[in-house]
Amino acid sequence: MAYTKRFDGRKFDELREMKAKVGIIKRADGSAMFQIGKTIALCAVYGPRTMYPSHDQDPEQAVLRCHYSMMAFSGSGDRVRPGPSRRSKEISMVMESAISAMVDLTQYPNKVIDVFVELLQTDSGTRCAGICAASMALAEAGVSMKDLITSIAVGKVGETVVLDLTKEEEDYKDGAVDIAIAMSTRTGKITLLQLDGEIKKDELKEALKLGKKGCEKIKEVQVKALKEKYNLKWKT
Repeated sequence: MAYTKRFDGRKFDELREMKAKVGIIKRADGSAMFQIGKTIALCAVYGPRTMYPSHDQDPEQAVLRCHYSMMAFSGSGDRVRPGPSRRSKEISMVMESAISAMVDLTQYPNKVIDVFVELLQTDSGTRCAGICAASMALAEAGVSMKDLITSIAVGKVGETVVLDLTKEEEDYKDGAVDIAIAMSTRTGKITLLQLDGEIKKDELKEALKLGKKGCEKIKEVQVKALKEKYNLKWKT
C-alpha cells in the first residue's frame, strides 16, 4: 500500500516543530537544548581544558570526545538500560566525526574538549538532535568553528521520500529507509551520511535535497537561539 499521508499529518517535506535554547547548564562552558518533535537532546561542553594524563595530549591539536547516552525513561518503547552500550558508543563515534569536521581543533594544542549529550525524550532522530545541540553548545563555549553543524534524518517510507522521520514511520509495516545526515549549510560539506536500508540512486538524490532544505531551516533555529542568548538582533 502506498504511503500517501503521514501519521502526524505533516507534508512530506515538513519538519516537526522545533525548540532550541543555549546556556541551560550553569557550570558547563557551553550548553544547549534542541527539541524536534518529541525528541529532546541536552548537551554540555567542558573545555577546551588541559588534557590529563599528559601522554594522551596531542601537541598539534585538541582532542574532541563525545559521550552520547539516553536517560532510562527516555525511550518511546521499553525502558532504556542505563550505562554504556554498543549503540551509545557507536553514536558517540559518529558524533565525534560529524562535529570535528567543523571545529578548528588546531587552535587548542594539548587540550581536550568533552561533549556530553543526553537524550531526555526520544521519538527517532536522536543522533541528529544530539549533533544539533552539541553544535550550539560548542558555539556558546566559544570554541572556534568553521560553521554550525546541522543534522536531520531523511528517508523513504514505503515508496515515498520524506523529511524528518518519526518512530512510527521508521517502523512502517511496508518498509522504511532511514538516512541520517549532518552538514555545514554554509560550505555545503556533508560530515555525516548513514543509510539504513536500500534506496535507489534518484531517490537518494531527492532525499539529500530534502535534507539540505531541512538543515537550512534547522540552522535558522540554532542561530536564533544563540542570538537571543546574547541579545543580538535577528537578521533575515
